[in-house]
Amino acid sequence: MRLDREEIATLIPHAGAMCLLDGVIHWDSGTVRCVSGRHRLPDNPLRRAGALGCLCGIEFAAQAMALHGRLASAGEARPRMGYLVSLRDVVCRVARLDRIAGDLVITAERLAGEEREALYRFVVESGEMALLEGRAAVMLAVAPP
Repeated sequence: MRLDREEIATLIPHAGAMCLLDGVIHWDSGTVRCVSGRHRLPDNPLRRAGALGCLCGIEFAAQAMALHGRLASAGEARPRMGYLVSLRDVVCRVARLDRIAGDLVITAERLAGEEREALYRFVVESGEMALLEGRAAVMLAVAPP
């Protein structure tokens, strides 16, 4: 694994239990592939009434996008805040993530973007099955001078 959970937590604004990624399998200028087992934890902060719905996978994907932005920023000293502003073509193939026995593999591929925006395609899968996929538009804050 290229990065572990502790290293990830230093790169994204999500802390403690809200940091949902356990590791980075691969990343390059256009893509990041992460792994997580946090969907199985009974104290996952996204659970409601003991269940973790499939749409919660969007937060896993959003964290992968934030991590990719930071890794691909070529060493910017301060991370830029990003805001998820649009979701498109989201498809859920299961009702709940907490019932998935295997690890989640989260892939975020940057399709387009400039200094203030990015468009990503994301897939959350386990084993051979895509559980959740879609596209997300992210608005980035201007980097401080």
